[in-house]
Amino acid sequence: MSKRTIVALPGDGIGKPVLDETIRVLNAAGFEADYVEGDIGWEFWCDEGNPLPERTLKLLEEHKIGLFGAITSKPKDEAFDELSPELKTKGLVYSSPIVGLRQHFGLDICMRPCHTYQGNPLNFIRRGVGDTVEEPMVDVVIFRQNTEGLYGGVEWSDPPEQVYDALMTHPKFKKNFGSAPKSEISISTRIFTKNATERILRAAFNHAKKYGYKSVTVCEKPNVIRETSGMMYKMAQQIQKADFPDIQLWNTNIDAQMMWLTKNPEDYGVIVAGNMFGDIVSDGFAGLIGGLGFACSAQFNPDSGIGVFEPTHGSAPKYADYETSIVNPVAMVESACMMLDFINENDIAAKIRKAVAEVIEEGKVRTYDMSKMRGSADVVENGAASTKEMADAIIAKL
Repeated sequence: MSKRTIVALPGDGIGKPVLDETIRVLNAAGFEADYVEGDIGWEFWCDEGNPLPERTLKLLEEHKIGLFGAITSKPKDEAFDELSPELKTKGLVYSSPIVGLRQHFGLDICMRPCHTYQGNPLNFIRRGVGDTVEEPMVDVVIFRQNTEGLYGGVEWSDPPEQVYDALMTHPKFKKNFGSAPKSEISISTRIFTKNATERILRAAFNHAKKYGYKSVTVCEKPNVIRETSGMMYKMAQQIQKADFPDIQLWNTNIDAQMMWLTKNPEDYGVIVAGNMFGDIVSDGFAGLIGGLGFACSAQFNPDSGIGVFEPTHGSAPKYADYETSIVNPVAMVESACMMLDFINENDIAAKIRKAVAEVIEEGKVRTYDMSKMRGSADVVENGAASTKEMADAIIAKL
């Protein structure tokens, strides 16, 4: 049987070191694959005017599976300033390549698990009865609709006449914004379709059923954003009643959910939300399990079999130039485990997760974040493990 080919997408900043170390872990665990590197990120925006070249899309179309490191994204004007001078007259506008990947391949299912590691010094704790200290075990999986909503990219500043005229037919737009000069208006749309909403809801319910979660929580804002959030919750009620009556359906508003994160996080199981609110709530739960150094994700299209697996942290450019990489690779390693699950290499995934858990519980090897240090170049000299040393520890457990 021939080896599987994985498209390695290091991207920007710390993406390369965490991806390199993760591939070492995969090799040590017995996962046999060839890796072909794809071009993506800020360098290609600056030099080519395209952070997601067509050649990279073709690689993913051919090989289906991508491991992605991290991306740098900057506001519109800053992105233009860093563009090569010969490209500045071509009318190019920067857009996030990871969002571009999601939309090009229809990677509409985004899955972000957040679970507590025993012994992690960054775990959330709270006061209990009698001034005791409690450390609740978090085991939450966020399903985020990945291609629509506020990240859909349907936006304007100084909107075209036909867009402006259409909006003026809505009485609330006319009343609240009709007096503002068109040139001073910026608009971002929030579009939900029934098809994509049903897909993310069913993915959430099916995961809950498969892994024994007692509840699915729709985390939106239907009391205010009545059409889009309201549609998601109404569809969730219909799906739950018809096909998943044994799974409880909960409904929380995103603002209240962020407050309840620190009240009863252990009560939640599967959470489902649109693009923006899913992004917010997944980062909130990640904070309870140690931060973005432990936050992994999968985004995939079940129909095409194409999936991209990435940590949810950014490129952290301030750390990228350190002589010794100091960042925590666990989020990238866990993302690779999600990749292994996706391609039915479950035994290898379980072996790696067990090794990671053992390293964390043992507590002998801790990156700077786990050691509660500021992320400076000298943390390794002061006792923190480097990116490579953390990978070495996981490999030793394997």
